[in-house]
Amino acid sequence: MQDPEIVVVAAGEGPDVAALLPRGATVIAADGGVERALALGLDVALVVGDLDSAGPTAVAAAERAGAVVVRHPVDKDATDLELALLEAAGRRPVRLVVVASAGGRLDHLLSSLHVLGAEALSAIEVDAVLGDAVVHVVRGERRLEGTAGEIVTLLALHGPAEGVTTDGLAFPLAGETLLPGSSRGVSNVLASPTATITVARGVLLAIRPGATVASSGVGR
Repeated sequence: MQDPEIVVVAAGEGPDVAALLPRGATVIAADGGVERALALGLDVALVVGDLDSAGPTAVAAAERAGAVVVRHPVDKDATDLELALLEAAGRRPVRLVVVASAGGRLDHLLSSLHVLGAEALSAIEVDAVLGDAVVHVVRGERRLEGTAGEIVTLLALHGPAEGVTTDGLAFPLAGETLLPGSSRGVSNVLASPTATITVARGVLLAIRPGATVASSGVGR
């Protein structure tokens, strides 16, 4: 089974991004994300999690509309979001967009950022909308679209990001290494409406804390 584009919706509040998500994408809800997905008017294909935060009314409504529920035990070794992402990866999409909240528990937010760069997703182009921020996972090369003057932070994930080269950022990098735990890539700036980021080895998160979602390329 292969779905070209998949949207994974996690629990929590955030802006109304329904019109900006890829049209025709398969929608997977991570536990309580089923409530947000339905509120956004999305057709949920799959609900994944232990269902401790998903209202039974929302789950029943999704099932009536054709959603399949994959229930996990409460005592598990992965978050509901990670389980949903693994389900998505099993469908071998070309692109994956995650919709989640930037609020709530800090440990959940940090784990969510880390799991976006998981090896299981390495063959997939991954973007995320976390509250008002947009996050892009950079492996190889990514092209960003936005507004000149917009902040872009580059953070190495799961190890050094080597051979980092940028074009279109105010503070260019040329074959540099960014290390986890370093603030070297924080608060760069788009110098033009488009920028290219290349990584020879490793994984980067390109975080845009004040992105205008409509101009971020998420819904393309």
